Order: sequence, then structure tokens, then C-alpha cells
Amino acid sequence: MYAKLDAELGIAPGIDVSRYNDVVSMAEHSFASFAERPAFSSLGHSMSYADLDHLSAAFASWVQHFTDLEPGDRIAVQMPNLIQYPVVVLGALRAGLVIVNTNPLYSEREIEHQFNDAGVKALVVQANVAQTAANVLARTGVKYTLVTELADLHPPLKRFVINNVAKHIKKMVPPFDIPGAITLNKALDEGASRAFSPVPLERDGLAMLQYTGGTTGVAKGAMLSHGNLVANALQVDALLETHPLGDDAHVTVQPLPVYHIYAFMTSLYNMLKGSHMIYIPNPRDLGSVVKTLRDYKPDIFCGLNTLFMGLCNNEDFRKLDFSNLKLTLSGGMALTHAAAEHWQEITGCPVSEGYGLTETSPVVSTNPGNWIIIGSIGIPVPGTEVKIADDEGNSLGIEEAGELLVRGPQVMQGYWQRPEETAKVMDPEGYFRTGDVAKIREDGFLQIVDRKKDMIVVSGFNVYPNELEDVLYEHPDVLECAAVGIPDATAGEVIKMFVVSKSGNLTAEEVREFCRRSLTAYKVPKLVEFRSELPKTNVGKILRRELRDEQA
Repeated sequence: MYAKLDAELGIAPGIDVSRYNDVVSMAEHSFASFAERPAFSSLGHSMSYADLDHLSAAFASWVQHFTDLEPGDRIAVQMPNLIQYPVVVLGALRAGLVIVNTNPLYSEREIEHQFNDAGVKALVVQANVAQTAANVLARTGVKYTLVTELADLHPPLKRFVINNVAKHIKKMVPPFDIPGAITLNKALDEGASRAFSPVPLERDGLAMLQYTGGTTGVAKGAMLSHGNLVANALQVDALLETHPLGDDAHVTVQPLPVYHIYAFMTSLYNMLKGSHMIYIPNPRDLGSVVKTLRDYKPDIFCGLNTLFMGLCNNEDFRKLDFSNLKLTLSGGMALTHAAAEHWQEITGCPVSEGYGLTETSPVVSTNPGNWIIIGSIGIPVPGTEVKIADDEGNSLGIEEAGELLVRGPQVMQGYWQRPEETAKVMDPEGYFRTGDVAKIREDGFLQIVDRKKDMIVVSGFNVYPNELEDVLYEHPDVLECAAVGIPDATAGEVIKMFVVSKSGNLTAEEVREFCRRSLTAYKVPKLVEFRSELPKTNVGKILRRELRDEQA
């Protein structure tokens, strides 16, 4: 089916996975080919591909000459969308390290779990969130900590102004104490004084541990190889050729957090094309998003349903000139018809929705530019096989709903140090079980029908009920609890926690406050309902689905 459909749409039937051996060789090709072009920008300052080459080599040299870190060791990178991010990530990969992306909003409990599970030995953290990490580092195996401030790679005067305003006027940097920590700039200066020695890398070598709840809710690292990431960048490139982008270098505005696999892959794609990516550190600040769109007039914009809705309701956004905008990408959560239609009405640019998972590096499918169907997640990217299966693994036919299974060069190697969990999601033929219920439409396009598991998606972020309930069960006045997702026009879903209080005196605000101590803000329940008892199976398992269905 898809070979015929690809031919009709002018999509390459496959990709040449041997084109680049690893992420570093792909990056170094871009350094040589596009040296003078701008590569990444944030907070009004741009870095060229030549700059990125020089600075990432300096970071790799620092790793080699000023630490005892070895290829294969894990390094956590905890920062928002700043130009320091690609410098550190590419530098670490050039030294043979494995990247562990860490959400800057993580709580102490979440950081400690991730660092210990991954065996993290080094950390690069933004100063604004260093206080949280400082409180747990002594309980981890981290030996080296580097701290960076917002504008560390800006020219001296800009750097001084931006960093001091953030620290002393806006009070954005809480005091912290990390013994032995050095600044990222010091590491770069030290590394630049010594020669960097290239490290041989393997296509199947581990490049990244990207943490996810997978299909069970237990936080674990998806092992993404260099080959996985390179293949997905090439797959995305092949399918995006159907959009009216032309051959010139693109300007892409990326407000979504680069530590999330969706934004990470769009960064790799832009680097592959020698394009210019504009990072926005705080996408919740719609004013900064609007200003960036006004200043750079991009031809590519990356977003998700929540952001589209927020921008379309912003008066300043509606006044912008969108004549350059040729491609709007949507992922991370379901795209609603209302958001897609409103966006196209205002910008003149249709939204191309895609689908992916952390375990697939992430892109599985997307809508081609010459045939966009709202409500569909498009067709598989080249080199990807999909099937719809019933609970016994039998393939289903057209328009029959079942679990979506995926096989291709972008599918992860497995979960880090969790062979049992890996076995649960990989079938004997090498297909990855996504945990999502989907169907293949008559036209060949894929459509997500429902979620097989109880995962909640809040503004594009996966939230797993087990984790929330485990936290709340630590409250001395909680007898039973269950978390479910409730549909929400803005966030996609919001979290509702059902609680049985032992005393009967517990309040909703007390529940939320208790959760805030251990959970990232988007995981804190927005709604709390108290009950005398919760519905259960005859063996005592709480029925989340029944609670969710009651809210419909």
C-alpha cells in the first residue's frame, strides 16, 4: 500500500542509512558545508556552523583532557532552549559520551532517580535551576558539574547585561552551592587550549538515553543509537521534501523544549539541511514567541495544539506577516480540528500533524505537504513499516482499530538495563508496540483512535498515573487515590485525582500542595474530587477507566 502511495505523492521509497555513520559525522559534514551560515540563535544572538564546530570541539577537548570521563559514560544536560545546548550535546557526542536529556523543571526526586538509573557522571546545568540539582547531587554518582547562565555565549557586553538582569533584577537565579562546580565558559576556555582527538563511533553505538514512561509509566531510558537518530533525520528530510520549502536554507522557530525528543529531532533535521534554528527559551511567554516570529519571519514553525490555540487568541500574533511561512509542524499531542483551522485561517499555512514516540527517535509518520488530512497522523516516514494488530498480535484490515506496531531503523535498541520491559514492547518480528490504538483509513493514512494505556497527555507531556498515585499515597491522610485524564480544550487533557481521605478532612489544595513537593508543575492535579470509595475489580484493582468514563 505505502509503496504505491509514496510513488503517487513523490516520496522516496526508502533512505540510505549508510549516508552518515553517526550523529557526529552528520554534524561535521554540516560544519564543513555551511560554515558561514547561522546555525542556532537564542535571546537575540546567533552562532554560525563554524562557531558550533569550534565550541563543540573545545567541549570535547575539555572532556578528554580535564576529566577522567571515558567514551560511553553518561552526561546529563539540563537546560532550556539556549545556544549552549547544541554546543554541549555535540561536544559530548564528539568525545564519545552518551547524552541524558533532563527536564529543567524536574523535582529533586525525579532528578535523583534519573541520574542514578542512568549512572550519570557529569552534569551541565543552567544556573536558574541549579539549586534543585544541588540538593541531590551528593546522592548520585555525578563527579563533574558545569553551570551555565542564560547568555554565556553572547558577546561580553550583552552577556553581562542579560545575565545580571536575570540574576539581580528579575531574581531568576536562586542561590546554590555545588562543591567543585565550574562554569561552562571556563571548561570551553580550558578545552580550546588543547587539541581534540576524534573518537571512533559505531552506527549501533549508544548516543542518548531519552527518559520516558514508555507504555508502563515506570521512568526508564530509551536507548537511542547514533544510527537511530541519523536514520530518523533522513526519514524526516525525505518526507518534508513534499512541502513547498525550496532548496534554500530554512529559518525555523522552535519554541518547544529541545530536551524533548520532538524538538531534539527537528534540531538535527535543521542541522542536516544547514538551516537556521531559532530557540525560544520560554514558550509560555507568548509575547516572546510573537516577537521572535516578527523578528525572524520563519518559513518553518514547530508547535503543538496548546501553543497554536494560545497564539491564535493573541491579538499581536494575528497582526504578524506570515508571507514566509511554508510549513507548520504539529506533534506531541493530538491536533484538534479547531486549532488547525484557526491557524490556517490566520497564517495561511496548513498544519502538518505527525506522530511519534521517544522509543522511535521519535517520528513514525506525518502528513505530506501535497496531501494534508486533519485528524490523521499521515503516512509512515520512508523505511518504516507499520501494522495494526489485535491483542493476540494478529494483523487487522483497513478501518479496523487495534494496537499500532512500528518497525524501522529509528526504533530504539531497548530500555536501559530493563530487558524485561524491553521484551514487553518488542514483538518477535522486531515491531515496537506503541500502546496506542489506531487504524489505517481507506486512503492509507493513519489515524489514532484511542490510548491503550492510562497515560495522560498534558500540553504534549506524558504523565503516568502510577507515578502520581505513588507520590500521593505517601500522604498520611490518603487511603486511596486514582489519577485520570480529563479532556481540556487548551491543554489537551488535565489531571483529575480521585481521593479517599482517612479523616474526611483533607482539602483539594492540601492534595495539590503535597504533590507540588515531589512533582513537576504539569504533573500536579488540576482537579481533585473526594469520594468515600473508588470503583474496583473483584480482586481490588482500582478501575481508572470507570472513573474516566464517568467524566464524559
